[in-house]
Amino acid sequence: MNEGAREESCPTDSGPSPSQASEQMGAEVKTFEFYVKREAAQTAVRPAGGAQPHRRIDSYLASRFPDYSRTFIKKLMEQGAVTVGGVPVKPSYAPRPGDHVIARVPVLSGASVEPEDIALDILYEDDWIVVVNKPPDMVVHPAKGHQSGTLVNALAYHCEKLSSYSGELRSGIVHRLDRDTSGVILLVKDESVHQSIAQQFESRRVRKEYVAVCEGRVELDSNVIEAPIGPHARLAERMAVRFDVGREAKTVYEVVERLGEFTVVRCFPHTGRTHQIRVHLQHIGHPIVCDASYGRRDAIYPSDLTGEESQPFEEPILDRQALHARRLIIHHPVLGRELCFEAPMPADMMALIRALRERVA
Repeated sequence: MNEGAREESCPTDSGPSPSQASEQMGAEVKTFEFYVKREAAQTAVRPAGGAQPHRRIDSYLASRFPDYSRTFIKKLMEQGAVTVGGVPVKPSYAPRPGDHVIARVPVLSGASVEPEDIALDILYEDDWIVVVNKPPDMVVHPAKGHQSGTLVNALAYHCEKLSSYSGELRSGIVHRLDRDTSGVILLVKDESVHQSIAQQFESRRVRKEYVAVCEGRVELDSNVIEAPIGPHARLAERMAVRFDVGREAKTVYEVVERLGEFTVVRCFPHTGRTHQIRVHLQHIGHPIVCDASYGRRDAIYPSDLTGEESQPFEEPILDRQALHARRLIIHHPVLGRELCFEAPMPADMMALIRALRERVA
């Protein structure tokens, strides 16, 4: 492994030491130590001139520590709180595979999660992890506008403890599902295994399968969508295919069933970009049914399928994106074997599929 950093990328005046930085930040500090994986060191777009694609270390650390802004991480780096190969580095440093990174990060003050007695569908649980079939309309962790009723609030009540590796507000979190996506989600109880599982996600060794109902008739039985994803140029909180600033994103899909102007597909994301499946299916002209952000409608009613006039107080068949995380396969770092977790199709998506089958029968 390459244990060091390139000298030209390291400042000669390193500024305050990590301990001095923590004193200036005025907070309890937690130390993280890890090696950069090859996939994490790359971006999707090759820079001008044909240079190898790379990623700034401040961007890399912002993705590892989502509770902290990139600006805050830059400030930490200016204070010498992040080292590569034992040497403080600038925010613009491009991490290499195998770089040994040590980051001293302040613990957020006032961050706490209130345990709440919320019913959960537990698919699997042991001393180290818990796997849940997340229902739609449930936010994974507390955030602005969602301080209660989240999956983490529910698990704080259910479990004696969750790993705090990702911060108090994201206790146990190693991956996420969107609020209106249902299905398999894994959370970690024990900090000693958190980094191992997080690295499986980062190095793309975790296998994931989703089921979606999308608009239109998908012609190819299977295909690969490779299109970089980045923030939408105009719309906040949305993502888009961006060949200028996007990060590498790859989704494989297979057609399960064609139902008139709708198609049921299985999706296998090989990367984990925000809203990846939703953006990729929109990109090929087949947005997910009832996807309010990327689709053509936010609900589908019986009258939409029959062509009849809508009735007062008509109840929708589905009023959230038709996307379900069906299967997750990981290597359990303590048990030493591969585990596969599956969540059955939710009632609302099954109701839609039945209605579509009846329509084409």
